[in-house]
Amino acid sequence: MQLQQLQYFVAVAETRHFTHAAELVHVAQPSLSQQIKALERELGADLFLRARGNITLTDAGEALLPLARRILADADTARQEVQELVQLRRGRVRLGATPSLCTGLLPDVLRAFHDRYPGIRLMIEEGGSHDLVRELARGALDLALIVLPLPTPSPALTTREVLREDLVVVSSPEAPAPGRGGRIVHIADLERERLVMFRHGYDLRELTVAACRSAGFEPEFAVEGGEMDAVLGFVRAGLGVAVVPRMVATRVGLGLRVTPLARPGLDRVIALAHRSDVAPPRAARELQRMLLER
Repeated sequence: MQLQQLQYFVAVAETRHFTHAAELVHVAQPSLSQQIKALERELGADLFLRARGNITLTDAGEALLPLARRILADADTARQEVQELVQLRRGRVRLGATPSLCTGLLPDVLRAFHDRYPGIRLMIEEGGSHDLVRELARGALDLALIVLPLPTPSPALTTREVLREDLVVVSSPEAPAPGRGGRIVHIADLERERLVMFRHGYDLRELTVAACRSAGFEPEFAVEGGEMDAVLGFVRAGLGVAVVPRMVATRVGLGLRVTPLARPGLDRVIALAHRSDVAPPRAARELQRMLLER
């Protein structure tokens, strides 16, 4: 008994017509008929009653039909499972992340993933959470690391928290220490500082500005409009201070003074998101597992 014979049998059973069944499975009608007859010989029973213009199942055919469907479904499942395993040897993962996460969180995780699955091509797109959610929705990304909460909740996304990260104040070691020059900085102290600020739509900009306004003042910007690398460079040059994730601020080689914020401070929730209606590919699910277990 061959899977192809069962496929032809199911096609005839569902269409009740040999010619239509042959068209459905893209085979010549004589070949389909021959395979059905071969199947009947092997089983030792007729599967169809063939009357002019009327094809019906025999009792043997009725008994075989649900079994044949199950066998074909199991074969398809097996094929998909093997293909997913193959995907871990080649393929791609399209991951979106905010620039600060590309600088802080991702390098070590992506290196570990690449070491384990060198045949998987990693495609990274940097952007703000709003932009990444839009790219997820249109199918341009498999996964995205975003900052929660989203400005407008999206019921079409499934999100899982990856980490909760403290924010700190960075400044040039050659400039006076921010705030009162102590070991911590209060949000209110930023009223006397000129800030190096991220571009509009950047999650850290919205969070920092909201915290300043909650403390009763409007922050003053020395320069604004940059991405993470630009902001860090402007701070290093002494143009002002910036509020950035601790993971970014403490990376070796930045050459910046790092000052914690006084409690309750500021933090942000990083989550891994994917579309709820589409399961990520196997390789993307493996990267997801490594990010959640990091």
